[in-house]
Amino acid sequence: MSATPSVSLHPYFRVRPGQMDAVRALLRRFVARTSSEPACLYYEFTVNGDVVFCREAYGDGDGVLAHLENVKAELEEMLGHSELVRLEAHGPAAELDVLRGPLAALPVEWFAYECGVER
Repeated sequence: MSATPSVSLHPYFRVRPGQMDAVRALLRRFVARTSSEPACLYYEFTVNGDVVFCREAYGDGDGVLAHLENVKAELEEMLGHSELVRLEAHGPAAELDVLRGPLAALPVEWFAYECGVER
């Protein structure tokens, strides 16, 4: 089977001491805003100690950009409570190219899709 690749982001945030309660409340706001986005395939948060990870994927690069615009206020607030320590973008090269300009100010690691399985 050949896969129809999506575009996924993988941001890791290190929460500042004493800020985890505020971040946990903020995560629910992120999810509520994202739930209405048609291009979102999945969106969830996991926590390991003081690190928060967002697992998210979209149908294409434009879906990623629409999401980032939709959660702009929440993301700014998140960066007030934490530090972005890692950010990966995964997907087809052409879709990653859509993101390179708009995300140029961020420390993105780019992973181009090679092959996979779709079920």
